[in-house]
Amino acid sequence: MDTSYPREDPRAPTPRKADGNTHTALTLGAPRPPPRDHLIWSVFSTLYLNLCCLGFLALAYSIKARDQKVAGDLEAARRLGSKAKCYNILATMWALVPPLLLLVLVVTGALHLSRLAKGSAAFFSTKFDDSDYD
Repeated sequence: MDTSYPREDPRAPTPRKADGNTHTALTLGAPRPPPRDHLIWSVFSTLYLNLCCLGFLALAYSIKARDQKVAGDLEAARRLGSKAKCYNILATMWALVPPLLLLVLVVTGALHLSRLAKGSAAFFSTKFDDSDYD
């Protein structure tokens, strides 16, 4: 059973103008691609990168964008998909930048400590005479 909507009857008569001619509608220009809802990215952001609930917000907007796309409101779907994309980018940056900064700080701190240790090794290897302790 075919339940697609809207359904057109192939036996229905074609619309005619007042003068008896049939009319044809042409769509000019390239068709726009369907809006993206970024649902998979949003699910990933919600499960793994959900700092400050940004991933959850992205998931909510992705679901709304998919609902609008199914309903046929492509402009609202584009707008909501864009918001979902922005929240996904924020969630990804919020989750990836702090660990990278921490890694940079640990590496630079280790380098600094190795230079300090190299400079202080000479102090600990100094030999004193017994006369220094009188």
